[in-house]
Amino acid sequence: MTKVLYLISCAAPPVRSIATGIRKAQAAGWEVCLVLTPSAHRWVEPDLAELRELTGHPVRHEYKHPDSADVLPPPDAILVAPVTLNTLTKWADGHADTLALGLVTEALGLELPLVALPFINRAQAAHPALARGVSVLREYGVTMLLGEGGFVPHEPKHGDVGSYPWDAAIAALPA
Repeated sequence: MTKVLYLISCAAPPVRSIATGIRKAQAAGWEVCLVLTPSAHRWVEPDLAELRELTGHPVRHEYKHPDSADVLPPPDAILVAPVTLNTLTKWADGHADTLALGLVTEALGLELPLVALPFINRAQAAHPALARGVSVLREYGVTMLLGEGGFVPHEPKHGDVGSYPWDAAIAALPA
């Protein structure tokens, strides 16, 4: 039986090539469902049909109506990549004002395996809210791939999407 991975992605440059992350997760045996933040949805809107075809599922970015059926199977694990400073700190503080945040805040209580792979610059990484957010999420069991072996913050305006460590994120997921 194939395990289901929710790939939750934020509006950071690697989301423009999110198909790479999807294909790598699929190659590792995951059935991938893509959930985007509202801004990420706008960034990849021209590619939504291709992403829907690639995953075999609707690409979600907003809460469904309470009377509507779920269109995605329940997840066995969640990968949040790329995760921005904004989403990471809101997640750590328990905000659920988007579908993406609602899923990851709830996943903590459900004790689902959670892996997070940021994409932030050095100036953002210096903000005190980041260290606090990373600490809180790690304390609650999130595998936070920030620093050596994960994502190393780049200089502002100099991020290299081609070197985004998708393989490290996929390897950190449960077998």
